[in-house]
Amino acid sequence: MEGKRRSKKRKEKTQLELIMERVDARCRGCYPATPLDCIGSCHVWRLRNELKQLRGVITQQGYQNTLLNTLKNERRIKILELLSKNAFSIPHLQKKLKNLGFSHSQETILSEYVEPLMATGLVSENSGYFKATTFGFEINQLLTGLNSTGSVLPSRSECYEEQVVEALFEAPKTYDELKLLVPNMSLKRVMARLWERNLVTKNGDNNYIYYFRTKRPMGIERVSCTEKRVYEGIPDEGITGEQLAEKTGISLRRAYKYIRKLKGKKLVFKRKRPKTFGLTEEGMKLAVFLGKLCAVVKEFAEVSVGLGTGTLEGAQQIPVASGESKEKPLPVLVNHGH
Repeated sequence: MEGKRRSKKRKEKTQLELIMERVDARCRGCYPATPLDCIGSCHVWRLRNELKQLRGVITQQGYQNTLLNTLKNERRIKILELLSKNAFSIPHLQKKLKNLGFSHSQETILSEYVEPLMATGLVSENSGYFKATTFGFEINQLLTGLNSTGSVLPSRSECYEEQVVEALFEAPKTYDELKLLVPNMSLKRVMARLWERNLVTKNGDNNYIYYFRTKRPMGIERVSCTEKRVYEGIPDEGITGEQLAEKTGISLRRAYKYIRKLKGKKLVFKRKRPKTFGLTEEGMKLAVFLGKLCAVVKEFAEVSVGLGTGTLEGAQQIPVASGESKEKPLPVLVNHGH
């Protein structure tokens, strides 16, 4: 069963790579009459060119944080969803957004919402019309069904919240362990923010104090029957006061009373275990999304980098056939099959 899961996982990770292998095979067997045939009608050329442009964006330092901050905006997510279905001009987008209850000027839509999507490789522009790239379409698929991250995590941040969520998804962590991931001066604020949004949980204030038996033989001291019951109820791995009261069938107040007596006789000692933080159900959902997002970014980065290095930098500029179009010249790759 586990082998099948691994096989399926490998297949999912290499899906884009397999597509690009088919694309390369098609390009090698294609001999267009002119380079303009590639630009005007070839979806394969457009995909390759799109991925090569994405390479320059996705390999920038801090890209993943930039992408996360871009997606932490409800209107950008809605625009990406619209552009994953159709290509729209800014005036058309303005009408669509107004129908959804968002009223913005065309300048605001372009500068605040569309341009950040373009800067992260999620959206492309052609002759004044905008549409989601292949990468943007995949990200939109991940966002479908997920609550808007804009209302959960802060935008324009260092993404410390996301780092903590990803770390806690692996295993519960103590505060000291989290300080290795996030600067100490920011961690308190980060944890408070995650707590307020019901993304993290921590063990109870009284549950992190554990009681243990000492190595001193009980026969040396004179103990009552109840003290003996409490003493024998303490396992080698330790126990909290609440758990001990429940195990011995006495009230919590009396349990602490006899624990104090046993401590006075040097038969019991207490030790504080650091509080640990974990994820709530909502936190788990966010962690799964972040993991999938990271996997998609990694896959597209590997494929785009794998397309080669002597590409866009050595491109020729082919003028657009129609003089009426305002579309910028598109690059044609040197020494390319198309």
